[in-house]
Amino acid sequence: MNPFKKDVANAWCPGCGNFAILNALQAALHEEGIAPHEAFVMSGIGQAAKLPHYIRANAYNGLHGRALPAAMGAHAANPNLKIIVTSGDGDTYGEGGNHFLHHVRRNVDMLHLVHDNQVYGLTKGQGSPTTAMGQITTLQQDGMKSLPVNPVLLALSLGATFVARAYSQNIEQLKELIKAGLNHPGYALIDIFQPCVSFNKVNTYRWYSDNTVALPEDYDPTNLELAMEYAKREAPEIPLGILYQVTQPHFLQKQTHLDRPIIEYDRQPEDIKRLLENHR
Repeated sequence: MNPFKKDVANAWCPGCGNFAILNALQAALHEEGIAPHEAFVMSGIGQAAKLPHYIRANAYNGLHGRALPAAMGAHAANPNLKIIVTSGDGDTYGEGGNHFLHHVRRNVDMLHLVHDNQVYGLTKGQGSPTTAMGQITTLQQDGMKSLPVNPVLLALSLGATFVARAYSQNIEQLKELIKAGLNHPGYALIDIFQPCVSFNKVNTYRWYSDNTVALPEDYDPTNLELAMEYAKREAPEIPLGILYQVTQPHFLQKQTHLDRPIIEYDRQPEDIKRLLENHR
């Protein structure tokens, strides 16, 4: 039995792509031999941000767009935890856009799963940062007037060391991408196409199936120029897989001024209690 499974009521709409992402994450963590107490799943606000409620692990549900700084704090406090941030396209690229930029450039060691349904699903379907130009939404009745963000291209331009794109319906590929991200030493971004069955009537399961393709078998994920070329590709040939992956020192590894290696974490519960008492 998968120890990450949690028997709780789920508020997602029937058919929502979030279910597949939750299942893929639970399976990936279990198959990697990670225990629930070794994982910390964090989020901001939104439908995607409800995921920590539905997984048996350390969990934190924070403010809109503010999951990443909280995750960085948790990582600095205990680098032995596997930090997974799960959030939507609005929460990440809109309200949390500034934190997204700086986590990429700092190369903080964590996995970031972005549920990209190309609308704000929690607040009834208005356009998000990734909604296509001209697309009609529940709010933008005459079509979106702003250019959409290309998150994978943006991450590459900022120096990201792991950038992937997935589709929630391809659950086996998504699970393997999550496992690769969990094992990557640094900031790992997976932008996951995920249909919103209630409010996005354009980017449906059929649309994603018809407009996405796997990366070529001979694709070189260490070639940045090639990665940026593929990141620019649009429908009907949006590529899925690891666009780019290289190994560079992550944020805590670069803090050479510290008195002891940051990866050591040996505080016991009594130490924590003593610290709390000293700061009351």
